[in-house]
Amino acid sequence: MPRGMELTVCICTHNRPRYLRDCLDGLARQTGGPDAFAVLVVDSASTGDTPAALARLVAAMPNVSLIRVNQPGESLARNVGARACHTRYIAYIDDDAIPAPDWVARILAALSETTSPPAVLGGRALPLWEAPLPAWWPSRLRGVLSIIEAEGQGEYGDPGLPRDLAPYAVNMVVSVRSLLAAGGFAETAGRYGTTLLSDVDVQLAWRLRQAGQSVRYDSRIVVHHQIQAARLTPAWLLSRQYWQGASTVLTRRLLQHKADVWRELPRRVAVALLYAPTGLLSRRSTRLIGARWRLAYALGFIRAAFGWRPDATARRAAAGPPTGATASV
Repeated sequence: MPRGMELTVCICTHNRPRYLRDCLDGLARQTGGPDAFAVLVVDSASTGDTPAALARLVAAMPNVSLIRVNQPGESLARNVGARACHTRYIAYIDDDAIPAPDWVARILAALSETTSPPAVLGGRALPLWEAPLPAWWPSRLRGVLSIIEAEGQGEYGDPGLPRDLAPYAVNMVVSVRSLLAAGGFAETAGRYGTTLLSDVDVQLAWRLRQAGQSVRYDSRIVVHHQIQAARLTPAWLLSRQYWQGASTVLTRRLLQHKADVWRELPRRVAVALLYAPTGLLSRRSTRLIGARWRLAYALGFIRAAFGWRPDATARRAAAGPPTGATASV
């Protein structure tokens, strides 16, 4: 690793070598060259021929290392990456995202521009559509596809930025020291396999902000997120909203905002009762989708509020071999 290097790019991947290849190709085109940053690929319990395919991809690049984690879980993979990191900052990018050519240069510039370096630095994630966004898709739910389009710079929550703007690990830089001191990403939450439990990146950022650290946004830091055609269906959207309702409960409890859950619960119950008849429609139908996604969110929220452990359900759904990690270069 070159002396003085400050940044490691971490890509956590599971059974998606095609997307990883596109991401690595984007990193190979960075304007600063390979000596400006290191790359760490974390194979999160991929199966079949995928581990061998990942090893071939990594071997073709001079600044890339590969770690294998035998137990599934997005948060676990991210934490393994952080513990293996030897730079001051770690930049998380999803395996289906392609960084802009100046992505690394913009990150390094933004980190040096403030007198108080941020603990978290988020950027934009602009869509690359595998299929056109359907006309029925609710405009307010573009964000569930990990699309971040706001322009501007500043602390999250500043008046000049959208109120609902939040950092997503599709494009998020974190101080390694701050991350490890906070206990890392919550391994009791996050994605497992095909389950859609979310918000561990938001949870980490808000925990660090509560601790008085800087959590900033900079729209000049851009990745292009490949939006899979398989996600642009009513069934996927309803499932995503159901898990988002549950994720909201887990996030509020983790941040010690438990009272907010009970304050919101009556409204979610009312929504569920109002829109319950729409639950009889086929999950493939786009009819009354505005009512149905609100019903799905409410049901996930209500179930988690009353004790369902969506994190345990997600882990059981993706149960794999015992925990372990091996590294290769």
